[in-house]
Amino acid sequence: MKKNPSKVLAEACAAAAEDAKASDIETFDLNGKSDLTNFVVVCTAGSVPHLRSILRKIDEQVEENLNLRPVYAERTPQALWAVLDYIDVMVHVMTAEMREYYSLEQMWKS
Repeated sequence: MKKNPSKVLAEACAAAAEDAKASDIETFDLNGKSDLTNFVVVCTAGSVPHLRSILRKIDEQVEENLNLRPVYAERTPQALWAVLDYIDVMVHVMTAEMREYYSLEQMWKS
């Protein structure tokens, strides 16, 4: 049975974040819940340099393994929150303070 390509991409993003030592990695399946994307991956970076490192690792591994690049990327680490948008999968890399403040998971948990 063939795996859902969106799920494969979400798993690859989460695995790359884990390889970069991101913490609190969560993946949300939004199929049937959102018109914007199928999966969201959220993870925490310990610092601005760590945030950059996580983004780099996700970029490298997803391009190498799946030959995909984000359609859009908000890479302003000074904002303490970065987003990689692969259309079917959105990746949010945040510092702990930003993650706690915005509490994105509350929107997607059901």
